[in-house]
Amino acid sequence: MDISQIRKLIKLVQTSDLTEIEVTEGDQTVRISRQSSYSHAAPAAQTYAVPPTSVAAPAPATVAAPAAAPASEAKNEHQVKSPMVGTFYRSPSPDADMFVNEGQKIKKGDTLCIIEAMKMMNEIEAEYDGVIDSILVENGTPVEYGQPMFVITPLA
Repeated sequence: MDISQIRKLIKLVQTSDLTEIEVTEGDQTVRISRQSSYSHAAPAAQTYAVPPTSVAAPAPATVAAPAAAPASEAKNEHQVKSPMVGTFYRSPSPDADMFVNEGQKIKKGDTLCIIEAMKMMNEIEAEYDGVIDSILVENGTPVEYGQPMFVITPLA
């Protein structure tokens, strides 16, 4: 069906009392409908013919059973994850002391590390008081977004 035929059908619906017309030619279907300004009904759904293809349907997704809670959650430990992709540094400069060490108590706002991303040094701060249980990343190594960097036990 070409565009001139479709335009004729539109004009027919506009100039008559018809509210909907559907024409099928071969494997193509065109439906034209209109709502009067006084109607309170929901608008009619429009359908468009799609030529048949030989695309296979996707395989159904499998649902995994929920895993048991990791040991770190059971002991009230929390992971600090990288908020960006970059390079992890434990100190402000190569000859400076480390920001934090394992077993150290920290307070909210203390700097835990620096992540260098696009030549910018981004300080990562503690979100709560706690104790550093472990440092999961080596100094000077790349980190990915969401990668765990520290395990911290919060203090009450």
